[in-house]
Amino acid sequence: MTGSLPSRRIQFHVPGDWLTADRALMLPFYRKLSDGLTDRGVDHGFVPMDRDRLADQVTDGQLHILNHARFPHPSVLSAGVAYIYPFWHLDPQGIRAFSSIRDRAFRPAQVDGDKASAFFQRLRARLVAARSSRYEQPAAMEPVPEGCIAVFLQSEGHRIVGETLWLDRWSMLRACLEVAKGRPVLVKPHPRDLDQTTFDALSNLQSEFGNLHISFANIHDILAVAERVVTINSAVGIEAYLHRKPVILCGQADFQHIADEARSSADLAALLAAPPRNRRYAKYLYWYFGLNCLNAGSGDLVARFLARLPDGAGPQHRI
Repeated sequence: MTGSLPSRRIQFHVPGDWLTADRALMLPFYRKLSDGLTDRGVDHGFVPMDRDRLADQVTDGQLHILNHARFPHPSVLSAGVAYIYPFWHLDPQGIRAFSSIRDRAFRPAQVDGDKASAFFQRLRARLVAARSSRYEQPAAMEPVPEGCIAVFLQSEGHRIVGETLWLDRWSMLRACLEVAKGRPVLVKPHPRDLDQTTFDALSNLQSEFGNLHISFANIHDILAVAERVVTINSAVGIEAYLHRKPVILCGQADFQHIADEARSSADLAALLAAPPRNRRYAKYLYWYFGLNCLNAGSGDLVARFLARLPDGAGPQHRI
């Protein structure tokens, strides 16, 4: 990934409180990029994110990198953590559910199996063996029903979830309960959605369905024994892949290539009733993170960043 440097100034749009004198709050991803760009003589700078003025700001002829924002434009790329740190999106369409990875073809035969296996084992050691996740998880082991359908809730109040869901969380959960026929269905509320209304609704469902288990167990303890995983488009789907567990998504995601997608309660019921298909979990995670994202801890971060720019040398995406 070598070649000419961009001909336009790069403007990073980041939270204003990052731009203090010592930039102590700035994430290492941006500090490392800034240092590397300075070493290469690439003109760049940082401005406070102003979402209301983006339409005017991005038409100035510069290249614009937006932190955790979505504004498709020929001069704009969106940057954001891609579910698992230190991997980042740098994408013309958006981040996470909106990233252009969704539209790319995953071809396992083109992915190096040895590299994929090593990558997969490193991720498992860091996350699965350590029982670590994006949100803090309980250290204590809690009983989890073996062979359960594990349903992970998200709040439709979250803007991205509301924009991308096909089934709301209650339709999703009820469909799982109705098709389970007595099999245990475990539901874990989202850590940021612990209001009384959610618990009242879950309690009412538990009165109706005796096989419903409400759990706050460590996510990895749940995934270790689950038979299937159901969610709208939560990052738990990625973590389920680390456990080699089949995932059903009930909303738009950009890691759907080896998941099943349910656009209706009938779809979800049919998928749960059918045996899961075989998947290439290690190759997929290496393809997604290793080949389609940027690694903030990698020595070639700056070179890969430059290759992704509209003026950059080389293709935007390798596979």
